[in-house]
Amino acid sequence: MTRKSKQAGGHNPLTYHERKRLKHSGYGTQSTRLTTASQLPFGHCCLNLSPIDQGDAVATPSGHIYSKEAIVQYLLTTNGELKKQKAEYERKRLEVENRRVEWEGKERKREQDKFVRKDQGAMSTALVLRNDDNDTKAAAAPAGGSAAAAKSGKGKAENSLAHVSFWLTTSQPQHTKGGASKDGDFDYEKEIGALPPAPPERPPSPMSGEPLKLKQLIPLHLVREGAEDGQAKSKDITGRILCAVSHKTITTQPTIVITKTGQVMLKSVYTELAKPDMTCPITGKKFKEKDVLELIKGKSGFAASGDVVARKYNPTLT
Repeated sequence: MTRKSKQAGGHNPLTYHERKRLKHSGYGTQSTRLTTASQLPFGHCCLNLSPIDQGDAVATPSGHIYSKEAIVQYLLTTNGELKKQKAEYERKRLEVENRRVEWEGKERKREQDKFVRKDQGAMSTALVLRNDDNDTKAAAAPAGGSAAAAKSGKGKAENSLAHVSFWLTTSQPQHTKGGASKDGDFDYEKEIGALPPAPPERPPSPMSGEPLKLKQLIPLHLVREGAEDGQAKSKDITGRILCAVSHKTITTQPTIVITKTGQVMLKSVYTELAKPDMTCPITGKKFKEKDVLELIKGKSGFAASGDVVARKYNPTLT
């Protein structure tokens, strides 16, 4: 095996200083370290990125925290958009169904005509020629018929000769909407597959993408700094979130919520105090293992809290 510098693509035509200067113009992979200010703290809404008022916090089954006002408005708006998308999808699907019914009717009529010609043999040709003569005479009578009758008679004559006069322009196959020719097959599966994907029945969750219903929202009881004694100001919503049991500040630690009571506590506190007897330490209510939901923890600028590097891949000269 040859050396790396001798392999195809193993030599970079740009020097380090050239690549460094081109970084500002968008060349190569762009990466930057995210600081704490770029991360979403625990207790902030994932939609409007602002602190949540007390009594207005809800969580989704995926563990993300939202402001109730923001998530309800999102669900209403998305439901309206989904209704329009469903109506458009049904309209396109109905067009395909109508073309399929029309094609089946033509096929059925063609099979019937084919059977009649095969069953009658030479008699069918004689009947066609006799009908043509009668139509021509009726169209040529100036006193008895009108212009519309003459036109209809001419059309019948052309249609009757279509199956024997293949050289006529009217007998040539015509392209129809939907990819099926006049004498070709209608590919129903191909037509349905060409339609855009059907819109989902439920609006997706903003963060996880899973179907979300309004009744799936879990109310949260958040305790902020200065509100431990219940005497905090109503407009003071900038304090950090505290554990409902230990009153420790929640930043990047694993956190859970008991869905039956809405109490938010550190996972370590839950393991030590609530899990042994399956009783909420605040309300005293019993709960089951399925009633415990782990919330998405907050992040900081330290690597231990999660991914702190943002990358954007761009083409390079290699």
